[in-house]
Amino acid sequence: MGLTPGVEDVTRPLEIVPYDPQWPVAFEAERRRLAAAFGELAVRIEHNGSTAVPGLAAKPVIDIQVSARRLHPIERYAPALERLGYVHLVHPDDAFAPFFHRPASWPHTHHVHVVQAGGEEERRTLAFRDYLRDHAEIAREYEALKRRLAPGYIATTAGSQQAYADAKGELIRAVTERALVEGYPRVCE
Repeated sequence: MGLTPGVEDVTRPLEIVPYDPQWPVAFEAERRRLAAAFGELAVRIEHNGSTAVPGLAAKPVIDIQVSARRLHPIERYAPALERLGYVHLVHPDDAFAPFFHRPASWPHTHHVHVVQAGGEEERRTLAFRDYLRDHAEIAREYEALKRRLAPGYIATTAGSQQAYADAKGELIRAVTERALVEGYPRVCE
């Protein structure tokens, strides 16, 4: 049974889907759009999150990290992102990683996290991604955790999505710390 047009299913659980080899293609298309929007402000634009790890099941949302020369004021880049269809989600994390999504309503297809180039948030996020890319057994452990957690969270609310992210936090922190000790990430030089 489908939804009535214009009515959002507010009880839809988060969905974890098998890896899609088109995710890197979708990232590259969006990277070009973001590079044009950010211009010289962007030092690098990276595909991050689970869709950036070959073979890893994920929510079907392309996560993108834009490493900016200057993170603030946000007004330097927010209008350009809005013209690309992104919506800024005001959050306490704005101090170190402003978050944008598109489209405005769920299901989102893209998430953009803007971070300070060379900063701690940039390093931690990319260390986690690179470690999962190099350690299939850890990626499988992470996937199993996501599959166990996802049915208990609602896809359409920011609060539930944040609670899902928080529930994965212990594993993410442990893997990230191990990755940093082992010399990850592979970029950020």
